[in-house]
Amino acid sequence: MKKSSSLVTIRPRRSEHVLLCKKCLSRVENGGKLKRSLKSELKKRRSGKKTRRPRLVLTSCLGICPKRAVVMASASTLRRGEFLLLSDSRSVAGAADVLVSEQNDQPASDG
Repeated sequence: MKKSSSLVTIRPRRSEHVLLCKKCLSRVENGGKLKRSLKSELKKRRSGKKTRRPRLVLTSCLGICPKRAVVMASASTLRRGEFLLLSDSRSVAGAADVLVSEQNDQPASDG
């Protein structure tokens, strides 16, 4: 009798997950508004495409702890070794561009 492997690889139906530091979100002014605006911006960018919008996942501390900003990351930014610091809802559109960028997945070469 053949033993089945306990390790299973799956592909999620969503395009990516966006990680948000829960501690930073509670410390920053208007954290709830920032989260809602990021969620709606990600939803706008995915409308008309076959994949669902990226899921916002609240995590515990990511270890960066800025004074007045929220730390966030996605698979593409982590692949490049980058985290985003978002301080207000006015820069959510730019953050959404960086978080779900498909063509900028390769790290920049140092020459």
